[in-house]
Amino acid sequence: MSTPKRILVVEDEADLADLVSYNLRRAGYDVEVARDGAAALRAGSDNPPDLVILDLMLPKVSGLDVARELRTNPKTAGVPVIMVTAKAADADQIAGFRFGADDYVTKPFSMTVLLARVEALLRRARGAGSAGGGGGETGDGGGNGADVLSIRDLRLDLGTHEVRVGGEPVKTTLTEFRLLAALVRGRNKVLSREDLMYTAMGPDVVVSSRTIDVHMAAIRKKLGVSGAMIRTVRGVGYLLDERATADRAEAADL
Repeated sequence: MSTPKRILVVEDEADLADLVSYNLRRAGYDVEVARDGAAALRAGSDNPPDLVILDLMLPKVSGLDVARELRTNPKTAGVPVIMVTAKAADADQIAGFRFGADDYVTKPFSMTVLLARVEALLRRARGAGSAGGGGGETGDGGGNGADVLSIRDLRLDLGTHEVRVGGEPVKTTLTEFRLLAALVRGRNKVLSREDLMYTAMGPDVVVSSRTIDVHMAAIRKKLGVSGAMIRTVRGVGYLLDERATADRAEAADL
């Protein structure tokens, strides 16, 4: 019998925290509740969960700051985060994704929707190493085995979800990792925002196209010089051009 997935619910409204926890436990999850941001950071560091459901409006430490700290802490850097908030504007959602959210649910929400998002995100986390098919595609010099994607000095380990540039580790969220893997698999081909959204987030998640742009900007920044390989095709999507240099990529964004 498999061990239940552990979910940390960070919510200061007692009634809502109890409702979410009750339904998660009914669905077979192990649940811990934190009522403020400081408690959430302690819980995440002491015993990292499999997933975090995070409210944004929290006492002591804001939800955005909690998300940023979770991404900074090596223990929790790869833990999927679903932000739950009453702020539904695109700008608020973009801010959430910029701070490391993998999904975003606005209040009020149905418990069925939240449970579906939890299941989808955990499924993505389990399948990140095999999603999208394909085997050991390699770039210059190749990777080592079916669990590695590489191109120039960029290397993605699908088994451990690790990204390295020039041998140095680069921290990414689950969504960023899946987007980058899709680009590497589709090297030198234009991928639409819709295709990237489906590959990285699955059919159960609906976000604006702008969200993909935010993730791509974050990925480029994290990859440093190698980020120049990611080109924007205006009005369509993105392309990973293995021949690009920083100057060429900037000039060739269409």
